[in-house]
Amino acid sequence: MRTPRNRLGRKDRCRLVLLTIVAAASLSLPAAAAAETGGAAPIAASGAPGGIAFSPLRSAGATWYGPGLYGRQTACGQMLQPQTIGVAHRDLPCGTTVKLLYHGRQLITRVIDRGPYSAGFDWDLTNGARQALGFEGSGRIRYAVALSYARADR
Repeated sequence: MRTPRNRLGRKDRCRLVLLTIVAAASLSLPAAAAAETGGAAPIAASGAPGGIAFSPLRSAGATWYGPGLYGRQTACGQMLQPQTIGVAHRDLPCGTTVKLLYHGRQLITRVIDRGPYSAGFDWDLTNGARQALGFEGSGRIRYAVALSYARADR
């Protein structure tokens, strides 16, 4: 049964805030700023979140994955759990920092796996990333790749 959008209980909202804080801390972002903005990265004076320079925003198909794979290692060596925040991409190197935007929410995370394996999609979000963005099922997201990893053909 799907939970209707914006109808999370208090316990689920607390978990989501906690996941956002943990994700922000793991990316060396100020946890207080991440909690205050609902997981959005702070915008530096240069316009780059947290001082990281990103490629121009692009749009791509995305889906999410996780159930049935929890407890297994990702292609990049991380243990996948329901609260794991990350994305899967076919070509970008493991550890590449990416910024994802979906319906006004922003998440900065890393590539932790390979995929997606469904035609028409460029990104696979973990359950934790899906929850942080308020993403359901499949759809289009906007993304940017950290310039230190961005390729000219992307």
